[in-house]
Amino acid sequence: MAEREEHPDHVILPAPTIWPFVSAFGITLICAGLVTHPALSVVGLVVALAGAVGWFRNVLPVEQHEAVRLRAPEERARPITMSPRTIAYLHPGVAGHRVRIPAEIHPYSSGVKGGIVGAVAMAIVACLYGFIAYRSIWYPINLLAAVALPSLAEADVAQLAAFNGAGFIVALISHGLISVLVGVLFAVLLPMLPSRRAAFWSSFISPLLWSALIWATLRLINPALNARIDWLWFIASQIAFGMTTGYVVHHSKMVETMQSWPLVARAGIAAPGVMHERGEKR
Repeated sequence: MAEREEHPDHVILPAPTIWPFVSAFGITLICAGLVTHPALSVVGLVVALAGAVGWFRNVLPVEQHEAVRLRAPEERARPITMSPRTIAYLHPGVAGHRVRIPAEIHPYSSGVKGGIVGAVAMAIVACLYGFIAYRSIWYPINLLAAVALPSLAEADVAQLAAFNGAGFIVALISHGLISVLVGVLFAVLLPMLPSRRAAFWSSFISPLLWSALIWATLRLINPALNARIDWLWFIASQIAFGMTTGYVVHHSKMVETMQSWPLVARAGIAAPGVMHERGEKR
């Protein structure tokens, strides 16, 4: 009270101090020494004690204060006025407020199915290209296998047009795994799009972006494929995959997630009143 009477245009606040940070740093060193070296814990103990002593001296026997000058009334912030508008509060369990994270998603199994169907569609287009251009469906298959088989990477056109057992197995495994993974990615991303039109265009544009990325990096990944690839047919096969996979995933039955469930239901606690209301709405 005496300090406040001496400085009527000031406000009395606790004096700033660095000792709490010093104490926290010392405790951190103590904990770090438990998993590194005991010497580090000893140093941390010394630092923590020094910080504690300095901290206590700031508050005992007399707490230290600092007088902070108040601004003039005309320089202060304006008082906050209440707005007549109201806010619509969200309540747990109420559906329809999820924008970024959907309340319903496609099951991952639909992504697997879509990836398999898309892989078949893509293989049909690629084999059609091989048959038209080289009279052999094995040409694109061997080109794909050249990523992992050096013998095919250095093969000529006649060897690539012939059947190769190892090349067929490598191409089948790599093509199948990548297609399934991309199909699952479709199942995860498509529910986040705002409309069916956006899902359609994403299934069409995504293969184009993927093709652009492959065009920029293929010379490093597979020089043999980069030197012999027909980009028009490659883009066509990618679009066939994207459109087919997107169609299968988009037309699968969506399942409800726990995003809009109340906390008690997500935690597995019995909440018959809440879950009963949800069942009646269905």
